Order: sequence, then structure tokens, then C-alpha cells
Amino acid sequence: MPPEGSAGSGRAGGNPEAREPGPTPTRAAAPLRVLHVYSGNLFGGVETLLLTLARERASAAALSHEFALCFDGRLSRQLASEGAVIHRLGEVRFSRPWSVLRARGELRAVLRRQPTDVVVCHSPWSHAAFGPAIARARRPLVFFLHDAVQGRHWLERWASRTRPDVVVCNSRYTAGTIPNMFPAAASRVVHLPVAPGAPSGGVEERRRTRARLGATEEDVVVIQVSRLERWKGHALHLDALARVRHLPRWRCWIVGGAQRPSEQQYLEELQAQAARSGIADRVRFLGQRDDVPSLLAAADVHCQPNTGPEPFGITFVEALYAGLPVVTTAMGGALEIVDERCGLLVPPDAGALAAGLERLLLSAEERARLGAAAPGRAQQLCDPGARLADLARAFEVAVASRSATP
Repeated sequence: MPPEGSAGSGRAGGNPEAREPGPTPTRAAAPLRVLHVYSGNLFGGVETLLLTLARERASAAALSHEFALCFDGRLSRQLASEGAVIHRLGEVRFSRPWSVLRARGELRAVLRRQPTDVVVCHSPWSHAAFGPAIARARRPLVFFLHDAVQGRHWLERWASRTRPDVVVCNSRYTAGTIPNMFPAAASRVVHLPVAPGAPSGGVEERRRTRARLGATEEDVVVIQVSRLERWKGHALHLDALARVRHLPRWRCWIVGGAQRPSEQQYLEELQAQAARSGIADRVRFLGQRDDVPSLLAAADVHCQPNTGPEPFGITFVEALYAGLPVVTTAMGGALEIVDERCGLLVPPDAGALAAGLERLLLSAEERARLGAAAPGRAQQLCDPGARLADLARAFEVAVASRSATP
């Protein structure tokens, strides 16, 4: 079963601008009919984007989205609750080649049944599984790059055999790795559309949420919302918190549940680390939650100290919308989101992280200053209407490129 993003993808450096494919052509006012192809078995940043596309229909009159998924799960359920059209292709495992062939046949049937202007494969897994079928159907093909790639993993090598008409990248950081898979591909960087969370219930809801989780109004709550993957920096976060355990009145909420056996093992290691460090009574592991906007509204600081580069960082943007200062490590996509106006960028070092957290734990004024600038920064980067318009222009380039291909 595929992970979010590309399996085995690298985290190479580099931050150049994308290869621009030239002016965007004009077309009729009818919306582009876009089919998004993805696995759908886990839940993370890619899934959050797909849900945003389904929810923000009013912000994107130029686009009409449908979704082709291989696995039923949280993503398919939430897309269905938004009224999205879902095409189920059947479970795919590359260890069972017949499942790939069967799913490709299902996708070809979908493309025959209905008009589709653009097909988007999210991640090397999807592109390897379905890119050849889409190319044979002569439909405009977009590869959506959600993570850095090195071109060495077998999935990346397989995916690279089918050149897309356009590569859309979620950050300049990931765009810098495109040549590892598609050296001559046209590409565009589009920061992901992220909508603000639902309005909070104000001071009273904040108080109730904190009380349910054992925090008073005098406590400073540090929250991390992320997948339970080692490079997301949970262990570094706990190490830094252990170094400030002498400070009174702080709490930490770790949000994100184990979705695979390796993640369950990691969670148990983190719980043991908190106990050894003497901070287990101040750290709560909240698991998978459906009330993240409420949790962010009830917190005071967002900290996710990645030990590897974040491809983009939707959770950073969500925290900024909630008015939280963001503390993270100075690498990858975070460098395109967080600056001195809205947060702290630190080296991936427990001492430096502890110093940054101590600064915010001790200063309500500093938290307020950074938090006040945070929502504006989030909107500047990820306003759904603006970013969906950028996506529409990128998809138009794929349509024009395919039309020009003999």
C-alpha cells in the first residue's frame, strides 16, 4: 500500500524556480473537467489538498473536479460527504501486476464514459500505475509533485517513463528536484490552496477545549499536528521540551494517529521518551482528530521541528490561519512559508529549538506579535481563490500542450 507522496522519495536540496512553459493559452469559459487519480488509503497533505478542491468549488468556477481512487478509507468518505464524484478503480498492489492492469482498465472505462479535459496523477505511485493508460488515451496528463524526488527509487524510475504534459509542484523546493525524473518537463510552482479553519466559538469554546485536555487558561499550549513519521521531528520536539521542563505552566498536544504498524511503533517510542524525560504528565498524544481547527484555536504555539525537509507544509499554513506563531526547522518548504514576521526558523538541534520555545513560552507579547501577522501571511500564500486560479492556468498549459502534439 502506498504512502502519502512518493514511496522512497528523496529529500534533495535546491530551490530554483520552476521551468515555465510559456504563456497560458486562452479558452472558452466552460470549466475544465479535471480527474484526479490517487491511491486514497492513507491521510496526509495530498488528501487534504484533494478535500480542499472538493470543498472550494465556489472559489474555482474555472475547474470541475472528480476523483478516481484505488482504496476506500477516510479520504473517500470525506469526499463523498462533500458531494464529490468518486470513481473507484479497485485496490492496486504492484506485487500483484494483475491488480494494476485491472485498475488501468477501470480508468480507461471512466475516460470513455465521460468527457475529461485533464487527468492529474498525484505522486509517483499514481503516475507509475496509471500514467501509461492516460497517455494511451491521449488525455492531457499532469504530474502533481508533492515531495522531493531523487529518481532512484523503482517507483520513480517507472513513473519517469511516461512524460507528463506539465508538472505542478507544491513548492520551489520540490520543483528543484524535477530534473531527477523529468529533465525537460515544463513545470509550474503552485503553493497549495488552504482554506481558513471554521470560525472558532471564541473564548468560551477555547476554555472548554483546554479544560477537556487538562490545560488551564494560564498554561501555554504548544501543539504539533502532523503524520506520525520520524522526519516530522516529534522526538526532537520532546527532547527540546525536556530541556525547558523547569519552566512552569506549559503543555504539549501531539495530534496525529498511527496509520501503519511502523507508525504505531514510533508512537510507543515517543511515549516512552516522554516518560523517561519526566514530561509525560505535560504531553498528551491525542491521536487522529476531526477537530483540528478547534485544537489550533485553543493552542498558543505550533511547533513541528522537522529533521528532514518538508515538501510544503499545509499544517504550518493552517496554524498561521489560526493566529499561532510557528516554530520549525529552517529547511525545505518551510522556508517559503515561515519568516520572522510570523514564527521562528531554527536549526534541527534540540538546544536551538529549546531556546526558541523558551523565548515564546516566557513572552506573551512575543506570541501575540507573531500571531497577529500569521493569518495575513497564510492568506498571502495560500488563498484558495488565487491558488486555484493558478492551478487552472497550469492545467490549461497541459491542454494546449496535448493539443499541439501530433
